[in-house]
Amino acid sequence: MATNTPTPDRALAFDELPDSAYVNVRTVAGIHDISVPTAWRWSAHGLLPRPEKLGPATTRWNVGALRRHRAKATKEAA
Repeated sequence: MATNTPTPDRALAFDELPDSAYVNVRTVAGIHDISVPTAWRWSAHGLLPRPEKLGPATTRWNVGALRRHRAKATKEAA
């Protein structure tokens, strides 16, 4: 069953993943404390890195790209 609610425990595990790992939209939403539809919208508008299509029904975000994006956003906000 699909849900639009991010899962907090996925956000906690994000810090332990290697940069080469890939995460789903619920994890992306969880680490940014946003809803799943907002994660898709932000990605479409360039506010998040674009996800990669890994298969016909599999779209994921690269952990390294997400970390670089967050670091850049933090640097620009300072």
